[in-house]
Amino acid sequence: MTNKTEIKRIFNLQSKASNVLSLRNSSYKERVEKIKSIRTFISNDANHKKIADALYKDLKKSNEEVISTEITPTLLNIKQVLKNLKQWMKDEHVPSPLTMVGTSSYIKYESKGNILLISPWNYPIFLSLYPLIYAIASGNSVILKPSEISTHSSKVIKNIIQTLFKENEVAVIEGSVEESTELLKLPFNHIHFTGSPRVGKIVMEAAAKNLSGITLELGGKSPVIVDGTGNIKNIAQKIAWAKTLNCGQTCIAPDFALLKKENLQDFITHFKNSVAQFYNVNNQGIEKSRNYGRIVDDINFKRIDGILKDAVKKGAKIETGGEINSKEKFMSPTLLSNVTQDMLVMQEEIFGPILPVITFENNSDVIELFQKMPSPLAIYIMSSNKKNIKYFMDNTVSGGVCINELMLTVVNPNLPFGGVNNSGIGKSGGKHSFNDFSNEKGVVKKNFGNFLKLVYPPFKKSIFKYFKHIVKI
Repeated sequence: MTNKTEIKRIFNLQSKASNVLSLRNSSYKERVEKIKSIRTFISNDANHKKIADALYKDLKKSNEEVISTEITPTLLNIKQVLKNLKQWMKDEHVPSPLTMVGTSSYIKYESKGNILLISPWNYPIFLSLYPLIYAIASGNSVILKPSEISTHSSKVIKNIIQTLFKENEVAVIEGSVEESTELLKLPFNHIHFTGSPRVGKIVMEAAAKNLSGITLELGGKSPVIVDGTGNIKNIAQKIAWAKTLNCGQTCIAPDFALLKKENLQDFITHFKNSVAQFYNVNNQGIEKSRNYGRIVDDINFKRIDGILKDAVKKGAKIETGGEINSKEKFMSPTLLSNVTQDMLVMQEEIFGPILPVITFENNSDVIELFQKMPSPLAIYIMSSNKKNIKYFMDNTVSGGVCINELMLTVVNPNLPFGGVNNSGIGKSGGKHSFNDFSNEKGVVKKNFGNFLKLVYPPFKKSIFKYFKHIVKI
């Protein structure tokens, strides 16, 4: 645990005017070297093993899953920064209107200063290093608060940061709610939080007291719409994968499925088969699969189990799955039919391996349901009908959309990633992250003449005729 005095000491060290200016004026080369050091560290075999071991202890992630969902995405974002940072750091020249004749205008990107990153437990390495890379690229100092729930990963993150950075550049504060509360009292220039909407509201309230900039990457109930015009077998397989990756503990996982009535039985069959192909190849049982993870802790396990029991009590049918082992925090991939809106499974984000299925007859039924729910982080549309795709796109609001794919909105660093209102505020990814951690300073420079002299009193009618003429043009 880190005490209040230590938190304030590190904050004051990083917030010193001399430190802020030094990092703000750091060169492209200096920033790149810091980012390259992260790449070198996590690419090292011995360090990779420590990362993989920690993630196995926290979430029972296989090494292959660690590579595909933690290490590779981090390296891809580093690659994006190294490729583009020189261009991002340049002043961006913009046109000046005729009313500003004799001047030029440009946007100067400068660091915001001291950043607080609060990262989650579900992808603890990637979701700590991903925003950190862009905060460094923008010339900021950073205090990183990893989740206390993924304890082993938190220790690995601290080791990475202490090995590579000085405290005035990047520091890690471990701890629980008490430490987070102390950090949120401090006047950071920007706070980047990844987590639940419930905690996001607490973070936003704290940020408001200091008027800190804020980015909230939250979650919500991201639906997958299956209109029956696509290949149900392939669609069921994709959904089974996306819903069971990291045991369903992914903010952009499909939270529930909306399915045409006539496709329900085929979907159930193919979903079952896909789960078996993924995790029960030798008929040893899903629980023994080295590729299937676990719920992160007892609190979350009890919460998800409670959601499932509530659904069954209210009439939902378990089509497959439903097996649990509370000691091992194991919950098998579970598909529910006969689901209604009054069930907890449709009232809150599941964040576990349960997929509720709601059937519909007309496309308008889908929109009617959407209008009763907060805007999600993502919407997934499975369709080969262009009119249907356009209809669903035009009549819904979400942070992102995937058409005939799942969970790829976060993969492309050229796209803005983030939610809408309840699912998030602000956008991340590539240049969007760089901008998020930068102050976009507007600059106007006089090149010739004395434009302002035209509007000095006493006012001349001819000047305002000139302005009217320009406006018409």
